[in-house]
This record gives sequence, structure tokens and C-alpha cells, in this order.
Amino acid sequence: MRVLLVEDDPGVREALELGLALEGHEVRSASRPKEALAHLPWAEVVVLDVLLPEGDGFSLLKEIRARSEVPVLMLTALDAVEWRVKGLREGADDYLVKPYSLQELLARLEALRRRVRRGEEVLAYGDLRLYPRRMEAYRGERRLALGPKAFLLLKALLEAPEEVLSKEALMLRVWGEPVEPATLEVHLSALRKALGEPNPIQTVRGYGYRLFLP
Repeated sequence: MRVLLVEDDPGVREALELGLALEGHEVRSASRPKEALAHLPWAEVVVLDVLLPEGDGFSLLKEIRARSEVPVLMLTALDAVEWRVKGLREGADDYLVKPYSLQELLARLEALRRRVRRGEEVLAYGDLRLYPRRMEAYRGERRLALGPKAFLLLKALLEAPEEVLSKEALMLRVWGEPVEPATLEVHLSALRKALGEPNPIQTVRGYGYRLFLP
């Protein structure tokens, strides 16, 4: 699981990084909100400390929720009920009060992962990820700026990566009916431009297109 750890205490951060890595998780760390938001598209779950420099965890939580539905587990030494209620009401999925055991943290992260797997579809291939319900797509950490048709084209290609799809099949999946070939080409061109290089959309002459990353 890709864990984004937002913690400004170097000792706590290093201990958590080691513990998570030993359990097989990928970890990226941030100590400031701006740095955390830069890593957000990569993350499958966020472990967020309430007390941060340049703001606080609650403010960062609002920023995260404005951009993503990624699960957030908040860590804090503030154990009063009102603080826990505040975090949950503002979008946190779980709340863990310091001091805590690493095993409890790991168990809570696993529970969040199971919840996400039940509740959200993700189409992924290589460094591409697409979230149909959110209408969001990413290449690596970069969110793709896609129009509705380009988004649906990418979704169709991601549903059958490395398989060749005919122009007619793509038209039916995106428009629901045949359209002018030039219309398809315009939106494919926009998608290719958004994806950048190396471009994963290959043209199979005389037939159609496929998504392929070497």
C-alpha cells in the first residue's frame, strides 16, 4: 500500500517509515502541507499528524478533501473527545491518539484499505490510474486535465490494456453511436496531448488503437 506520512517530528517520522516499510508498504513522507499535497495523487492512504508547521492538520485535511477521497488516518496527542469529533466531521476516516502501538496503526491501515477496495473502482495500468466515480485520472503523480470524451476514451482503453480496440468500438463506448472519424481523432489527439511522453496510445493501422507501455 502507498502510504503518505505527514509528520513533522523527525524521530516519529523515521520510526513510522521503518515500521511501515518492514511491513511491505511504500512510504513517502512530508512535514509541511504544501509538500504533502504534492504527493497526494500518489497516495492510497494518508497518515496525518494534527500538529504541523505552516498550519495544522485540520486545515490540511480540508485541502485534501477538496482534491481527493483518499482515506485519511489522523494522529494526534489531542485526546479530548471534541478534537476526535472535529477530525471525523471534517473528513478523516479514522483517528488514533498518541501514544499508540505500531501494530494498532497497521491494523487500522489494513481496515481502511479493505474499505476502499469495497467502495471504489480503480482502473490502473503502468503509471496510469483512473477513478470512474470521481472522474479523475492520473499519470504518476500528475492529475490529467481531460474533457469528458477524452476521459471516456481513456477509460475504454484502460478497461482493455494492450488489447486493440477498433474505431467503431471506441465510438460506441464513448458516444453510444458511430460518429465522424474526425471527431474521434480530435478527442484522441487531446488525450494524447494530456498524457504526454512516452505516449501510451498506439495506432494499429487499418484497425484501431491500443494502450501499451513497454
